[in-house]
Amino acid sequence: MKKIEAIIKPFKLDEVKEALQEIGLQGITVTEAKGFGRQKGHTELYRGAEYVVDFLPKVKLELVLGDNMVEKAIEAIIASAKTGRIGDGKIFVSNVEEAVRIRTGETGNDAI
Repeated sequence: MKKIEAIIKPFKLDEVKEALQEIGLQGITVTEAKGFGRQKGHTELYRGAEYVVDFLPKVKLELVLGDNMVEKAIEAIIASAKTGRIGDGKIFVSNVEEAVRIRTGETGNDAI
């Protein structure tokens, strides 16, 4: 099993969710996040005063899936989240040693 964490632009969330559903993924966790990378934030004007916004709004997606679905999920996220501009986001893939469904006690792939 693998865990995919993807940091994307908030307005791309619906497209990414639909793309993941089309390939058959059933579960996803979404968290609102703030951060910056190469974008380094931007400057805004508020009531005549200029200030720097260091952390930009992002959305963090987390999904745990079987090894056989990883490449399809990555391709779906890239295709649906890409704008071609700086700040499109990142995808991180890590190993998951165990998963347990609390309600039934199922483990491994059965739990996801």
